[in-house]
Amino acid sequence: MKLLKQEKRYNLIVLGLISLRRISHLDRLESESIYIFRECLSQAERPVILFSAGKDSTVLAYLAVKAFYPAKPPAPLLHIDSTWEFSELLKFRDDFANHYGFDLKVFSNQDGKKSGINPFDHGDRYTLVMRTEPLKTALNMGNYDFIFGGARRDEERSRAKERIISIRNEYHGWDPKDQRPEFHNLYNLQLSKGQSARVFPLSNWTEQDILDYALREKIKLAPLYFTKEREVVTRGNAFIAIDDMSLMRLQPDDNIIKKNVRFRTLGCWPVTGAIESNASNLQEIIDETLNSRFSERQGRLGDSEDGGSLEQKKKEGYF
Repeated sequence: MKLLKQEKRYNLIVLGLISLRRISHLDRLESESIYIFRECLSQAERPVILFSAGKDSTVLAYLAVKAFYPAKPPAPLLHIDSTWEFSELLKFRDDFANHYGFDLKVFSNQDGKKSGINPFDHGDRYTLVMRTEPLKTALNMGNYDFIFGGARRDEERSRAKERIISIRNEYHGWDPKDQRPEFHNLYNLQLSKGQSARVFPLSNWTEQDILDYALREKIKLAPLYFTKEREVVTRGNAFIAIDDMSLMRLQPDDNIIKKNVRFRTLGCWPVTGAIESNASNLQEIIDETLNSRFSERQGRLGDSEDGGSLEQKKKEGYF
């Protein structure tokens, strides 16, 4: 009888190990992200989810819904509108929030807009004035303590330095030398007065994981990721899709042409380059990405984020 019980126990252990081995890579990533959401939400008083309407923040928001379904989404979405966003992106943002029942909060620096701050003329100052500063203002106004974002470590070197739970000071600044250890997925969620936490549940995901998961879960992504005939001008090896002709700064030798293009990364339209492509669905995008020799951020024409620059922006409060 004792031997039978031992054999039964052994069989259950073996079956458990087999079932663990059958968990897919995407299931493990999903489980980790949901665990992070639930752990942090259990401690949060005023949580918020940053939402750019790009593929990463879309998957992040979807995971938040899944983590607490059938309850309503556990935190509002916050979009920092640079006032130079793609019009297609803004429509997708509103439709997504409405579809999943999110409370959508939008904030922009109207004083900066009136002052004429723009991505053509002002470079890093534009990022500071129209993205970093309004983000900090919106976070202060909402008194948010846990701020979820869709950054991934594989995107860029300074992001690879950051922990899943990233503590920010009272000015929302980040100190890369003051990082808490996260052994065995154990997170210290205690905040001192004035501190807040930036939380990155997608830290261990890659671009390929995001696309594969969106395909598996049938998550609708912004239409800018899919090829479409658009009016473009050439900038280096990329194409600038003209979203608003009245605001476009054309150079003397510019020639406006129509091309089938799409985007791998999304930012402000005057400084985000599209790539020539025929990929019109997610599977085609996945296949094209697998065969690409270029980085995901190749389209960030104003992107001087070469490690040091982005790290400095994060110290100033940039997400």
